[in-house]
Amino acid sequence: MDAILGVELGSTRIKAVLTDANHTVLAQGSHIWENDYQDGVWTYPLDAVWVGLRAAVTQALDALPGVQVRAMGFSGMMHGYLAFDGEGRLLVPFRTWRNTFTAQASQELTALFGFPIPQRWSIAHLYHAMLQNEPHVRSVHRLSTLAGYVHEALTGRRAVGVGEASGMFPIDAQTLNYDQRMLSLFDERAQAMGMPWHIRELLPEALPAGACAGYLTQNGAQLLDPAGRLQAGIPLAPPEGDAGTGMAATNAVRPRTGNVSAGTSIFSMVVLERPLSRVYPQLDVVATPDGSPVAMVHCNNCTSDINAWAGVFGELAALAGQPLSTDALYTRLFSQTLHGEPDCGGMTVINYLSGEHVTGFERGCPLIVRNASARLTLPNLMRAQLYSALATLAIGMQSLREENVAIDMLTGHGGFFKTPGVGQQYLANAVDAPVRCMMTAGEGGAYGMALLTAYMLQKGAHKTLPDFLDNVFANAQSTALSPDPVGRAGFEAYLARYQKALAAERAAVENL
Repeated sequence: MDAILGVELGSTRIKAVLTDANHTVLAQGSHIWENDYQDGVWTYPLDAVWVGLRAAVTQALDALPGVQVRAMGFSGMMHGYLAFDGEGRLLVPFRTWRNTFTAQASQELTALFGFPIPQRWSIAHLYHAMLQNEPHVRSVHRLSTLAGYVHEALTGRRAVGVGEASGMFPIDAQTLNYDQRMLSLFDERAQAMGMPWHIRELLPEALPAGACAGYLTQNGAQLLDPAGRLQAGIPLAPPEGDAGTGMAATNAVRPRTGNVSAGTSIFSMVVLERPLSRVYPQLDVVATPDGSPVAMVHCNNCTSDINAWAGVFGELAALAGQPLSTDALYTRLFSQTLHGEPDCGGMTVINYLSGEHVTGFERGCPLIVRNASARLTLPNLMRAQLYSALATLAIGMQSLREENVAIDMLTGHGGFFKTPGVGQQYLANAVDAPVRCMMTAGEGGAYGMALLTAYMLQKGAHKTLPDFLDNVFANAQSTALSPDPVGRAGFEAYLARYQKALAAERAAVENL
């Protein structure tokens, strides 16, 4: 049996899927991992990358004995900073998207380029290291993202998909390559600071969806599958970040469509009909895997605080002699929120485990805030948790209304949407737009990467990526929910209270 292998290294789980010619998931594997907070940096050790990849891929291959992998593709958590010297040695620990200490670099580069440069982008991390005069920065020979690092190790080719590239350095929508004007501006700044390299030399090649990005080498095959079931010569698609794979997995690559990925972090991607009129600090301008411009709102915090509270209630259930499976626990807690008051009864949750650039926080401190008249019930508390997971995203997306950006439909995917009709309805209320969820909502980026890999094999039969995805999802089962007026008003009341409570969050961060 032939199959396509799609893999994504998410923030908490590495997942592999095998799909057939009809894009049906045949088997999957996964591995749980967690980031570490070391010396003020959110990071993962690179050894853990390969332990997790081998575990996830082995589990998927074991489920289909005799399977022949025709092609494969790898995705990873977006952006961040992986800097290597000329010998391929990692110069500093991997700095993930979650780090929010690059505010000065972000602001200066945004002013230099006249283009928004978020804190998590690779170029912001590099410039931060330059501003801090970090010892390693003059030794940098190449930069990569997590997906790009894995791809290079497996193929020997230093390349990323254009969507992933757009989170390393701004992309020219016409050439689908790095913006030459901005490259020159950065080089002038770098040379004035005594850097011995040119930025273009550090960045990987940018490739659009449909291109072949190299072939699995013998060393790569051994690294990924020591059992020898993967052979050298397998073609690989351009590696993409979780933003690009999320767009593919939700068929959201045409203008006026978009998606919201909600897991450890939450971000919205809205494909634009026209350029934005000005720079908005809370909006990133990135690209679809085939190079169309996208307005992105990215928030670091989504479900981590929900997960922590679910763990507490799971412990209580076990103590009461009624242990619940993870799925049952989350389903019951999410369903209970439907019995809560539209504005959460005065309960307010700030879910900032880490910083949030949209609201100007470099660090976080989760809070529950209520006054004497607030009604603390389980439905209200958990509803406030779910609202909190959407609140910062809603603040960031307000800029799209100022630009009169039309959204015909958003597609929600990720664990936040697994309980039918709950997270989906709350998102529709929060952003005042219709939201649909597909049967693949829980599959996420690994499935999206498998689709992008299939497009590489079938590009001749489908002229564009949107045409290909329309064909893939022609018969997909989905549900759509429109904003509910009562729920919409309740969320707006909650959001107003949430924004006032950010003053308490500021005090907690500064004093705790």
